Amino acid sequence: MRFVWPYGGRSVFLSGSFARRWSELIPMTPVEGCPTVFQAIYSVMPGYHQYKFFVDGEWRHDEHQPYVSGEYGLVNTVLLATDPNFFHPNVTPEITSGSNMEEDTEAFRRLVRITDGNLTDVVPRITEGDLQGSRHRISVFLSAHTTYELLPESGKVVALDVDLPVKQAFHILHEQGIPLAPLWDFSKGQFVGVLTASDFILILRELGNHGSNLTEEELETHTIAAWKEGKAYLNGQIDGHGRALPRRFIHAGPYDNMKDVVLKLLQNEVATVPIIHSSSEDGTFPQLLHLASLSGILKCICRYFRHSSSSLPILQAPICELHVGTWVPEIGESNCRPLAMLRPSASLSAALNLLVQAQVSSIPIVDDNDSLLDIYCRSDITALAKDRAYAHINLNEMTIHQALQLGQDSYSPFEPRSQRCQMCLRSDSLHKVMERLANPGVRRLVIVEAGSKRVEGIVSLSDIFKFLLG
Repeated sequence: MRFVWPYGGRSVFLSGSFARRWSELIPMTPVEGCPTVFQAIYSVMPGYHQYKFFVDGEWRHDEHQPYVSGEYGLVNTVLLATDPNFFHPNVTPEITSGSNMEEDTEAFRRLVRITDGNLTDVVPRITEGDLQGSRHRISVFLSAHTTYELLPESGKVVALDVDLPVKQAFHILHEQGIPLAPLWDFSKGQFVGVLTASDFILILRELGNHGSNLTEEELETHTIAAWKEGKAYLNGQIDGHGRALPRRFIHAGPYDNMKDVVLKLLQNEVATVPIIHSSSEDGTFPQLLHLASLSGILKCICRYFRHSSSSLPILQAPICELHVGTWVPEIGESNCRPLAMLRPSASLSAALNLLVQAQVSSIPIVDDNDSLLDIYCRSDITALAKDRAYAHINLNEMTIHQALQLGQDSYSPFEPRSQRCQMCLRSDSLHKVMERLANPGVRRLVIVEAGSKRVEGIVSLSDIFKFLLG
């Protein structure tokens, strides 16, 4: 029987229930004159069979051929019958929906692990030349494209006036389902900063501080401008005359190249900047066009190289081999940055403190065996704006579990919780990790052990870009 993989790749193999029960990898060769089409001829007995393709180190299935979700994940099927009335009872006419990048089931991964000794020989090794060549191509791509290309055909942007009360501002963030908003100063006629979920965290911590001058009642009249000035005093950002130092407003223009914007985001340790355009030379009458983010730029990279992945060899390498992200230290390993994790019984105050001190966007919530249960994100804090919940809680008494339950029905339709709480395996390719991080709202991926879901590491958007740009 002739098996065909028509979607390209560097190295393609076939395996199936007929190939020594999945333990054999059958090499596939390009069709003459069609370098993206691979084929293999294999002797198959009559009956019902399942098969998959091993393409550049990843298990794939052909979405355009019959496939089902079964014991071994998403697999293609073939029925070879000598009797025309023969029909296998497990085959249904319905085709399972999904992507050929879907996660395999644990049963199939255990089976594949048996053949790891053979697979290590067929997965291409990443050389220093491959690494530097891939980085150069990504750098050239980012330098040749501007942030103008990030603008959607239609959409909305939300800006807040600095004279708006802080309390009302956070209600707006929650209702609009957005984690941040640029700030407009009417008296200056310009954008002056950004209000983020981190500001709400700091305000809640300040409210919980008995020595604070800020009370919940003052939030009714306390403006964003007043908070920003007070925040500068809290952070010691004052001049010699005791006045608050204005923080430089970080933004981008529509014709800035993506590489410069990525470097600006990394250097300032932020994930998003406003794209602002002014048609006048002096910068008056600025227009807010969009928000440029690391995830949006990563999505452009994935889209551009999706059909030419062979030009970027590093995309097929397992994430664990690339030294990307933060990993749980191995036994005997020292001087490693520990992973920020918490138990569900930890206080909300502990979570907020950790988000600020560790300068992370989210924290894995784990059980006593360090198995992943949930994840608490900075943007989750805006759920406390609903029904003024922040006015009725004690940060030291409320647990993370209770906080997550409180916000269960408060997640934005633009950023569903199930989408943000994403994880991957250490054997997943860099390409798969990048595709997941390119989803809106996903800032970090938790790397877990197959089966137990024990947390092994964390990969963030900034980790990916620091690696891609060297």
